[in-house]
Amino acid sequence: MIGFDARKAINPYHPFLGMWMAITRQTIEGTDMEPEQKISREEALRMWTLNAAYLSFEENTKGSIEPGKLADFVVISKDFLSCAVDEIKEIEALRTVVDGKVVYNSSYGW
Repeated sequence: MIGFDARKAINPYHPFLGMWMAITRQTIEGTDMEPEQKISREEALRMWTLNAAYLSFEENTKGSIEPGKLADFVVISKDFLSCAVDEIKEIEALRTVVDGKVVYNSSYGW
């Protein structure tokens, strides 16, 4: 993996860019890729959370916010479910909490 930038790398790895691509079926350059394969925002969110936990056999401890699971979550810069679709790829993490502990605070003064 060449990771010079989360969005501009040869193989971008920014999660919200990936979700935007799955929702719109467009590349960063604007090329349409199999538009009949578009998924909903809810489906994309599930792919990056609960389904990802399932793939690593961790769905009983992470991937969703439920009693008894790890307190892992992120505060993001926009409302993923209601912002304009093209704004999804620009969403940033403002705060990240892992196992109930803040591990990242952005420069937005949090």
